[in-house]
Amino acid sequence: MTTNNIIVLCAFIAYMIIMIVIGFVCSKGNKNNEDYFLGGRNLGSWTAAMSAQASDMSGWLLMGLPGAVYLAGTGEAWIAVGLLIGTILNWYIVSARLRKYTIVAGNSLTIPSFFKNRYRDHKNIIKIVSASIIAVFFTVYTASAFSSGAKLFATLFSDSASGDENYNRVYVIGLIVAAVVILVYTFMGGFKAVCTTDLIQGLMMIVAILTVPVLAYAILTFDTSFSSALAAKGVEQPAQFLNFFVNGDGTPVSTVSIISNLAWGLGYFGMPHILVRFMAVKSNEEIKKSRKIAVVWVIISLTASCLIGLIARGYLTAQLDDATSESVFIRTIQQLFSGNGVLIFIGGIFLCGILAAIMSTADSQLLVTASAVSEDLYKGAVKKNASEKSSLLVGKIAVAVVAVIAFFIALNPKSSIMGLVSDAWAGFGSAFGPVVLLALFWKRSTLSGAISGMATGALTVIVWDYIPLVNGQTLYAATNLYSLVVGFGLALIVNVVVSLLSKKPSKEITDEFDSIKNIEV
Repeated sequence: MTTNNIIVLCAFIAYMIIMIVIGFVCSKGNKNNEDYFLGGRNLGSWTAAMSAQASDMSGWLLMGLPGAVYLAGTGEAWIAVGLLIGTILNWYIVSARLRKYTIVAGNSLTIPSFFKNRYRDHKNIIKIVSASIIAVFFTVYTASAFSSGAKLFATLFSDSASGDENYNRVYVIGLIVAAVVILVYTFMGGFKAVCTTDLIQGLMMIVAILTVPVLAYAILTFDTSFSSALAAKGVEQPAQFLNFFVNGDGTPVSTVSIISNLAWGLGYFGMPHILVRFMAVKSNEEIKKSRKIAVVWVIISLTASCLIGLIARGYLTAQLDDATSESVFIRTIQQLFSGNGVLIFIGGIFLCGILAAIMSTADSQLLVTASAVSEDLYKGAVKKNASEKSSLLVGKIAVAVVAVIAFFIALNPKSSIMGLVSDAWAGFGSAFGPVVLLALFWKRSTLSGAISGMATGALTVIVWDYIPLVNGQTLYAATNLYSLVVGFGLALIVNVVVSLLSKKPSKEITDEFDSIKNIEV
C-alpha cells in the first residue's frame, strides 16, 4: 500500500470510529421499541430533514448518477428532475398527514403496522405481506449500498483495473469493512444513532458534492472554455452533450426514456426508510421547517451530482468506460487533491462524503427491515404477546441476517449500483406508493383493495424486470420502460377497483379518517 493510500485510509478510519462512537452513545437512550425504531418520535427539523435525504441519496448519488451523466451527458439528468419533483410532493403532501395518522392509528411504529391499524386488519394479513416485501426489496437495496462501499475501497486501494484479481480481492475486503461498520452502530444505537449519523453524513455529502465540481470546473476552464475541454477529451458535439433532449451519442432522448426517468419521483411515496422519518418528527411545526431544509438540500445535491459527471468528462486525464464510470467522483477527487500529504488527507475527507452517502442509506434500510421483522412478522404472526425485549432481539438478528444476504448479493464486483437501486426503488414505489397515498387521502380505500394493489405492484416489477416473456427478453429489455411506471399504475388501478367492489369501510375507520385534519400533534 502506498503512502498516499495510507493517508486516505487514516481519514476513513477516523470517520468510521466517530460513527461507531455515536452508535455507542445513542444506545444508552434506548429504553423500548419506540426509542429503538422511531427515536421516541422526537426528531428535530434539521435531523429529520437531513436524515431523510441522506438515507434517500445513497451511494448512487455520488457514484451511479454521476457515472451515467459522464457517459451519456445531460440527457441522463431527467432522473434528477423526477427525484426533485418526488421529494417536494412527498414532503408537502405526505409528511404531515402520515405523521398524524400513524399516531392516531394505534401509535403505529412501522409502515406495515400503520396499514394494519388504518384498515383494522385483525388477521394481520396486510402487515405480514408488507413486512415480507420490505425484507425482500431492502435486501437488494442494502446490497447496492454495500457494493458502493466495496467499489470505493477497491478503486482507492487497488492498483489494478476493475475485474483484475487484486481489484476483486480489495473489493471483497472493502465489502466486509463497510458491512461490519454499518452493522455495529446500527445494532447498538438504533434509530437515534442512525439519524444522528445521517445528519453528520448529510452535511459531509453536501460539502463534498459542492466543493469538488466547483474546484474542478475552475481548474478546467482557467485557460480554455468548457466546450473546448470536452472536445479535447473526445466529445464530438459538446452542445449536444449538454442538451437535456440529446443522448451522448447524438441521438434524441426518447419519450419512453424521459417518462421512465421522471417516474423515479413516484418511488418516494413508497419508501419505508424515508416515510419513517416523517413518523418520527416531534411536531407539525418541525415538519414545516424540515420541508424547506430537505428541498434545498435535494436541489443542491442532485444538481451538483449531475455537474460532477459533466465536468469530469472534460477534467479527468484518464477517460472512463462502462465498467469504471461509477468511480468518476472518486477519480475526480484523487486528481484534484494530489501532490502532498495535506492535500491527500483533505481528499480523503471528501472521499468520506461518498462513504457517508453509502452508510446513511444502508443503516436506515437495515433498521426498517429490523422493525418490519420484529414488530410486524414476529409480533404480528409468530408470537403476538412477545415482550419488547424479545422482539427487539429478533429485530437485531434480522439486521444481521439481511446484512449477510446483501453481502453475498454484492459479492460480484461487476454488479451495477444503479441497477440494484433501480430494482429496489421500483419494487417499493409500486408496492407501497399507491397504498400509502390512498390510505392517507381516500376514505373509500379498503383492506382488500390495499392488499390487492400491494401484491400487484410487487409482482409487476418482478415479472417486468426478471422474467423473459418476449423472444427471450424481459419486458423491460423489450420496451426500455421503467417497471415503476407500469407497477405503480397497475397497483393504483387495482387498489381503486377492488376497493369500490368491496364492502364500504366501517364507521370507525371513516370517523378516524375524518378526524385527522382536525388533530394537532
